Amino acid sequence: MTGIRSNDYLAGLVRELCRLPGETEWVEFKGSNKHPQEIGEYLSALANAAALNGKANAYMVWGVEDGTHELVGTDFLPSVAKKGNEPLESWLLRLLKPKIYFTFYELQIDGKAIVLLEIGRAFRHPVRFQCEAFIRIGQVKKPIKEAPERERELWRILDQTPYENLVALEHISSDEVLRLLDYPAYFDLLEQPLPANREGILDALKKDNLVQNCDAGGWNITNLGAILFAKTFADFPMLRRKSFRVIHYRGTGRTSTLKEQEVTTGYASGFAALIGFLNNLLPSSEMIGQALRRTVSVYPELAVRELVANALIHQDFFATGAGPMFEIFDDRIEITNPGEPLVDTQRFVDTPPKSRNEVLASMMRRFRICEERGSGIDKVIAEVEHYQLPAPLFERPEGFTRTVLFAHKSLAVMDRAERVRACYLHACLRYVMRDVLTNTSLRERFGVEEKNKAAVSRYIREAVNAGVIKPFNEDASRKLMKYVPFWA
Repeated sequence: MTGIRSNDYLAGLVRELCRLPGETEWVEFKGSNKHPQEIGEYLSALANAAALNGKANAYMVWGVEDGTHELVGTDFLPSVAKKGNEPLESWLLRLLKPKIYFTFYELQIDGKAIVLLEIGRAFRHPVRFQCEAFIRIGQVKKPIKEAPERERELWRILDQTPYENLVALEHISSDEVLRLLDYPAYFDLLEQPLPANREGILDALKKDNLVQNCDAGGWNITNLGAILFAKTFADFPMLRRKSFRVIHYRGTGRTSTLKEQEVTTGYASGFAALIGFLNNLLPSSEMIGQALRRTVSVYPELAVRELVANALIHQDFFATGAGPMFEIFDDRIEITNPGEPLVDTQRFVDTPPKSRNEVLASMMRRFRICEERGSGIDKVIAEVEHYQLPAPLFERPEGFTRTVLFAHKSLAVMDRAERVRACYLHACLRYVMRDVLTNTSLRERFGVEEKNKAAVSRYIREAVNAGVIKPFNEDASRKLMKYVPFWA
């Protein structure tokens, strides 16, 4: 079941649904009923029912007689249907909260016009239409508040099901699994030999929950399997917006784009190629040694790698319509991912690691793409200081997390906010290394000669006055004064 559905596949799916003994809680048959309000309520009810019944998708089918399941045809055309002056699909999506995946398909079967609506299951929260959640009980649709036991059970399921364990594609053949997933990359990353036969490959993928046996026969590919090893996200309708966007701008604003590209391969199988692609785009400078010239990236490669891995792993996959993004400007790069950080941005250095995607993080650690020790940001700051770049900026725009790395800027042109941030992050890095900030350590961080230590003392006072660092010992003499972060 790929993102590009053939008419034969869709016709086969409709016939399979028609063979069900009766309407299930996750399938609804309609003749020509096309009332927008009722369609919206069914979207909510069927999405919630799919979650309750452990299904990846729910379905509505127009042009099938209720009861007999005979194909009778329909005059409903969702592609031209409207609610007021707004296209039906847009109106439905606007009134659903949270946004879920759904798609209308118009097709001909045995000369009859049939419409199939595929609906993604609810996740994290029950799906509401016009602020009210609905549910199916048997063949009856009703507000979920009228079925409190079902509502409690739905919340229990939603709370206990990690995103990675949800099904991306269901009921597909073993050939389709091997066509859609880059399984050789899985064994390469684990440094294991490729099994000699298909059964050995599928068994290994199953043990890591990249695929599951399907109750209806065949296989399901989990979100974990698709996110990590998809040959292309286009094959997985609900993951298309999770591709990694790279945008290169001219200048320091977003008005002129030089290059834009989406990296649509799985995060694990495509990570090395992604980092190579980014490093080729990033500006570099040429350094001349005693005998040889060498090209050095303006931004530390290790810092870029860590921040990209963080953006992929710690994003909020339940946020719809958004994915991780890497933006390149003349004076900076910005790495943004959906989902606000789980910890205060000022405590990124010292706070123990937290991940909203623990299964994904664990797999990426096994592939040596990331760590779960929480030392990634420490490495970023250490690399930035080694390159004597301005301190990184961690932001939390509503619903997102953003990290900004700045190109080289001389200390003389840094503003007060940049100097204070550099002092604070230097103090944080020293503290987690069981050390303290001193005039000497900050001079080394900024590359300042000893004769200018008075200027560095002034920068330290700026940080103290801003409340981001404090003296380690108030009674120490000025020459021996040491400093720690404000939270130490």
